[in-house]
Amino acid sequence: MRITRTAPVLALLLATLPLAASAHTGVDAGLHHGLLAGFLHPLTGADHLAAMVAVGLWSALTARRAWPDLLWAPLGFASMLLAGALAGLAGVQLPAVEPMIAASLLVLGLLVLTQRRLPPLVAAALVGVFAVFHGIAHGQELAGESGAALTLAGMLAATVLLHAAGIAAGWALRHGHRWLPRIAGAAVALFGVALLGGALA
Repeated sequence: MRITRTAPVLALLLATLPLAASAHTGVDAGLHHGLLAGFLHPLTGADHLAAMVAVGLWSALTARRAWPDLLWAPLGFASMLLAGALAGLAGVQLPAVEPMIAASLLVLGLLVLTQRRLPPLVAAALVGVFAVFHGIAHGQELAGESGAALTLAGMLAATVLLHAAGIAAGWALRHGHRWLPRIAGAAVALFGVALLGGALA
């Protein structure tokens, strides 16, 4: 019964992994603006979608208790994603944005695969560092565009939803069928390796 409820979430994650990463600076000529478009944006970029779901999965699989352990990493990611996006809007430049986004998938995938537990603040800080680069990519894309605030609000809402989906799947599978999230973690890590190879080529 558990696997029936969570299989669609894991299937969505796995199905998007082969897609080309489309949620990056300049790929849509600045056409994705507004609340709804911002909400859909992380759902159509395989790298961002995989990272956000992986954060939720990892949090649920390694939490000692539901509250507040489930929230440290997702809150760290969402808050630093917003900070990075605002910095990008303000014109802040960081080096190696694309390689760091790819590296985030590798690291998050390995954390899901190994189900390694970290101290709460360390977990939040780790995913937060990666989230800054995800946010910078979004913010730079939106710099100088009208409606950027609404777009960011939509993206933040989608981020929280994807974290929640990962948490729901991970919590349902934490006491059984634990091989499923391990497979998902391995797939995310391999996706990160592929993107990292392309970014460094």
